[in-house]
Amino acid sequence: MTAALGALTAAVAVLLPAVPAQARAFVCPTLPGAAKVSAAKPYETQLFAPDRLAPFATGAGVRVAVIDSGVDAGHPQLRGRVAAGRDFLHGDASGRQDCVGHGTAVASLIAAEPVEGAGLRGLAPDATVVPVRVSEQTDTDRNAGEPVSPAKFATAIDWAVDEGGADVINMSLVMTTDDNRVRAAVARAVAAGVVVVAAAGNDGRPDDGNPRPYPASYPDVIGVGAIGPNGVAGDFSQHGDYVDVMAPGVAVTFAARRSGHTQGDGTSYATPFVAATAALLKQRFPSLTSAQVTRRILATTDPAPGGRRSELYGFGVLNPYRALTETLGPESPPPPAPAVVHTEDPATVALAVRRDRAQELSLLVAAIGAGVVVLVVVAAAAVRRGRRRGWRPPDPEIP
Repeated sequence: MTAALGALTAAVAVLLPAVPAQARAFVCPTLPGAAKVSAAKPYETQLFAPDRLAPFATGAGVRVAVIDSGVDAGHPQLRGRVAAGRDFLHGDASGRQDCVGHGTAVASLIAAEPVEGAGLRGLAPDATVVPVRVSEQTDTDRNAGEPVSPAKFATAIDWAVDEGGADVINMSLVMTTDDNRVRAAVARAVAAGVVVVAAAGNDGRPDDGNPRPYPASYPDVIGVGAIGPNGVAGDFSQHGDYVDVMAPGVAVTFAARRSGHTQGDGTSYATPFVAATAALLKQRFPSLTSAQVTRRILATTDPAPGGRRSELYGFGVLNPYRALTETLGPESPPPPAPAVVHTEDPATVALAVRRDRAQELSLLVAAIGAGVVVLVVVAAAAVRRGRRRGWRPPDPEIP
């Protein structure tokens, strides 16, 4: 009996699946100290004036996927604004952790909550950030951390759309090689109505080669370059036909990991201002397509030194207030006036024209001839009267 029970137990053990071991969540190896809270109002906040935008939109109900290094959801200005997301870099179920701070910085420029004593505030403070971790490289040290894998990158974009419910995707990272998987994923996102915004890259100096950046170079992606407080493009900001709009990216103030604030340079930090503006537009004009949101952003830029459209400044400098408030003209030019179709034979028309001109000329000659005849008759009469008087002046009339 005991042997039979043991055999039955063994059989059940074979048929039933093994209970999986509890998965260990990834934990960043180091935790930074608390950074100092900056009370100064950053120049980019002064430029865009979020308080002026708030009556029109705050990003409420809009989900912005930040495909980056994750987001520290515990930062005081980001609490309650960060969804669970996903980690495709370490295989974690959540993207609410950031080991290098890059994604946290980007997220804070989009959705940092205004708090007493802090000058930083997000442009769309009521938007929900969806953190999608794919890379731990940063603008300042691109040799540190694991770089983005094109396969993971494409998967992350698809996940952001299909599972993350993204209305806007912010990609403050750059690949220098075109990849069909990433290109296709971006196209699927755009087709699903998502506004896709990407950094133009930081290799714009003469010695850096200015390589073509992806995904900024893909169709229907808004490519973003960086300007400084003086409105001039940063010397690192890349230039080319992929630059659509400029935003602050020099000495930008953003959230540090854990708490407080820090500063940095890069088109990475210019990109979230555009993504946040897209979120504001998505809330204010929910019926707009992604193409219409893009058009509104580009059509309402402020003039830049490069003119209306240049490879360095794109269409100009981002202006969220104008994007939210201006009335745009028609999306397409009016149709051309219908062409007048002449059914007459061209030779017949030309002959009629010549006859009309000949008739007009004949009438003119006849009129001139008649005038000459009248002048001759008048002159002849005057001559006859003069001869009869002997060319003396006429006598005065007697009353």
